[in-house]
Amino acid sequence: MDIDSLLEDNRANWDDRAAIHVASGYGIEELVADPTAISDVVSQDRDRLGDLSGADVIHLQCHLGTDTVSLARLGARRVVGLDFSGESLANARRIAGRCDAEVEFAQADVYDARQAVSGDFDLVYTGVGALCWLPQVRPWARTVASLLRPGGRFLIREGHPIQATIVDDISDGLRIEYPYFEQVEPLTWTQTESYVGPVGGAPAISHPTCHEWTHGIGEVVTALIDAGLVIDSLEEFDHMRWNAWGDAMVADADGYRLADHPERVPLEYVLTAHRPQDR
Repeated sequence: MDIDSLLEDNRANWDDRAAIHVASGYGIEELVADPTAISDVVSQDRDRLGDLSGADVIHLQCHLGTDTVSLARLGARRVVGLDFSGESLANARRIAGRCDAEVEFAQADVYDARQAVSGDFDLVYTGVGALCWLPQVRPWARTVASLLRPGGRFLIREGHPIQATIVDDISDGLRIEYPYFEQVEPLTWTQTESYVGPVGGAPAISHPTCHEWTHGIGEVVTALIDAGLVIDSLEEFDHMRWNAWGDAMVADADGYRLADHPERVPLEYVLTAHRPQDR
């Protein structure tokens, strides 16, 4: 199957997920009720993001825009959320409206972001669970660099590729089964439920086929360097935003971590970089 067909499967799958995620809550009502509230994902990196007053910010693969609204609430002058799912963006616009947040939204594949939006940005932001939907990391890195003005910053918080290599059932141990390095062929799944679990009254996923790719840490770092960015930091964590392994994980203020010896495996990472001033 060609790449366009694979990405179309993913787009249709995420169109279906949008209504389920809205029905699940997704922190939306908390954002609406409190004009100072920000999402859990953005709050984890508030210190890393720093003062966004007057900044131009683009959020790639923004989904429902809860993190996008949160970036606007940190003082950014212009905030753009970009996603390939029309249903996600329709909901994102409604949510931003309910939050009285000034956010622009653009529908495009992330590889086409430079053509889809105007202007350059002080910050390119990507939240958790984005890179696995991209077949190649190098054109993504070039897109990130193309969106930044000189001196602009990039921040990504992402699931760790080591975690993605481990089987879903770890009752017999943390067994590696899936690729760590980027492969041409994707991992293809049939998923009738989203990661939020079953939601009463929400429509079912009618396009259950989706495709994922892994990208090793070295591949991500090298792609960004080759695109002209300077890596400022790379942090790895023993916690993650979702519960990958059921009862084998425990919840705390940071998300979920292994109940037994969490120091064994990285589950999430944050990378920051910047575009140097043009010489």
